[in-house]
Amino acid sequence: MNIAMLMIPKVMTVTLHENNTIRQGLEVLGRCRYTALPVLDELERYVGSVSEGDFLQHILRTGSTDLKQQERFYIRDILRRDFCPALGIDADLSVVIQAALRQNFVPVVDDRNALCGIVTRQKLIAAMAQQLESE
Repeated sequence: MNIAMLMIPKVMTVTLHENNTIRQGLEVLGRCRYTALPVLDELERYVGSVSEGDFLQHILRTGSTDLKQQERFYIRDILRRDFCPALGIDADLSVVIQAALRQNFVPVVDDRNALCGIVTRQKLIAAMAQQLESE
C-alpha cells in the first residue's frame, strides 16, 4: 500500500498559516471541528501543527478570551514545531502506522517540505480493513 493512496490531498486539508492571527485560527478550528491542524509558512511548507490545547494554553497565558484581543497574537506564537512530525511521500507504511499511533494525523511532505496532504487514523484504519476483507 502506497502512502499517496491513503493521503487526503492538501487541497482537501484544512490548514492554518503561521501568519494567521490567533482569532483567525480559533475561527477556523471552530468551523472545521478538528482537534489539531497543520500549519504552513508563506511558501506552503509544513512548519508544525497546533491543537485545541495550544489555543487554550495561550488564552490562559494572556488572560483574555476577548477575540479582538487575540488579533494581536499569531499562530507562530503558539506553534509547536515538534508536534505531529511530517513524513516524506515515500515513507514506508509501517512508519506511517507508527506515527499514527502517536498523533491524530500524519502530515505528508515532499522533498522541499511542502505539504502534500495528510494521512488520518480513520483513513489508515479504513484502508487496512478493506485490505483484510479482500484477502
